[in-house]
Amino acid sequence: MLYIVRLRLVRLGHPPIPVKKLDLITLGDELLLGLRENAHLNYLGGEFARHGLPIRRNIVVGDDPADIETAFRDAWKTADIVVTTGGLGPTSDDNTRETIARILGLPLEFDPTVEAAIVERFARSGRRITELDRKQCYRPRDAQILRNQAGTAPGIYLEKDGKILVMLPGPAGELHPMFGHEVLPRLQAAGVLSSGEAYLQLRTAGLPELHVEQRIRPVVDKYPGLGLAFCAHQGLVDVRIAPAGRDFGPSQIQSIGHELREVLGEDFVCFGHVSLAEIILEELSARSATLAVAESCTGGLLASSLTDIPGASKIFLGGVVSYSDDAKMQILDVPESLLDQHGAVSAETAVAMVTGAIERFGVDYALSVTGVAGPDGGTKELPVGTVFFGYSSPVGVWSRKMYFPGDRLVVKARAVHAALDWMRRKLHKYSVADLLAVSTGTEAKG
Repeated sequence: MLYIVRLRLVRLGHPPIPVKKLDLITLGDELLLGLRENAHLNYLGGEFARHGLPIRRNIVVGDDPADIETAFRDAWKTADIVVTTGGLGPTSDDNTRETIARILGLPLEFDPTVEAAIVERFARSGRRITELDRKQCYRPRDAQILRNQAGTAPGIYLEKDGKILVMLPGPAGELHPMFGHEVLPRLQAAGVLSSGEAYLQLRTAGLPELHVEQRIRPVVDKYPGLGLAFCAHQGLVDVRIAPAGRDFGPSQIQSIGHELREVLGEDFVCFGHVSLAEIILEELSARSATLAVAESCTGGLLASSLTDIPGASKIFLGGVVSYSDDAKMQILDVPESLLDQHGAVSAETAVAMVTGAIERFGVDYALSVTGVAGPDGGTKELPVGTVFFGYSSPVGVWSRKMYFPGDRLVVKARAVHAALDWMRRKLHKYSVADLLAVSTGTEAKG
């Protein structure tokens, strides 16, 4: 993700917090070998920016203690806050804690509370703690332990020489909750992070970044000194506004945000960071309605995006990955004659798939996706990136054709976003008709 940064991040409606220099050191040979994406930069960069403290730089190093030492000494010399990720576990390549403690001249001290937490965690799975596990029980003198709710390696928080050090574990499932529950409150108490968001974000869908800016530019130009930033990702464009050259109060920022919403029209998705899947589930929950999906080229990604949301099972009843023609016929009752005449990638098949999903699961709404994700299989009439969607609601069944340039993974991801955004627009357009159809028992018509 690439942000066009043209704003000074401050807490809305409050004097700006003095900006500190923040360096992130991500550790692990697997990062340098390309075995794992540097997802911690995406997550922590977003979280810190959201609270008014953008990361100054990210340093990626392997597990060798000498490389860790070089990176940390350089960061500690010029940064106000240093955050590290990885290298806190029990294995021989976990060297972060020991190396940094030595550099800072702090002895490692055994913390019995960490040992007790590991013993309790292991007892639930019938394991016993070993001497190697106890390696995680040590912390530099004067450091605070950051509780790990999802693993054994605790994090470390240390204030020393007017600087702040935060050491976080490598697994994302451990790092994310630790950052939210343990790190954010400490940094806010230390006065380096704002307690609220540093900007107002509007999420849009269906427009390229340039078109979003062209749409909102007349409103933005009315307010000199308003900071503006964009982030485009897989069919969505986020717009962030915040005070920059002059002071805007929180009510004025909110008012400007609503002006932007008006000019964006149906391309406006929400304020904040809510996903399209969350919006769909919230809309259907308000109607006490249910949903199912039928997928081909997206291979389950559409269903996955919905089941990522807690509580989805109350609305989302199931999905079918009908990748082959046989699966489409056997599971979704797509007629063989239809496939022979129109092909698996067609509007007719998308409609048959979504109708099959309605009948199979007995739901109120359904989505279907079928297309050519590539890199092979494209034709002159149906090039790679061609996707057909089907949508069924209480008042009708629709199909739609779209084209997404990019590699296989990009096509699949953009198809999921496009399907959800199309459903969002249909729900808004036919909300009253849908409700009336349900209440009167009207049958859906194609």
